[in-house]
Amino acid sequence: MPMIDAKFTMQVEETKKEELKSEFGKLIATLHKGEAYLMVGIQDGYDLWFGGKKLEKGAYVEVSLLGNAPSGDYSKLTGQICDMLADKLGIPGNAIYVTYHPLADWGWNGTNF
Repeated sequence: MPMIDAKFTMQVEETKKEELKSEFGKLIATLHKGEAYLMVGIQDGYDLWFGGKKLEKGAYVEVSLLGNAPSGDYSKLTGQICDMLADKLGIPGNAIYVTYHPLADWGWNGTNF
């Protein structure tokens, strides 16, 4: 049960959001998870500051998943996310921040997995 929650400083067109959702669906396989249970959240127009400076083009991406994945897989996914966001939105890698949140418990449909 993975969740990718992406926040972008710029406005993102609806068609581009659909593209991003599909790309995240492909990339989640890096953590040995499938798109069938993937939840994706996309928020645009999000204010981000780093080092006291507001980012004009930046992203913060949170990846949560039930269980854990090998550290190398997290590193690989970070590179894939950065490459994809640079390609799709023109965000430079040094303005993309990715965090990982492995969870022992995840509730859905009235129960926990």
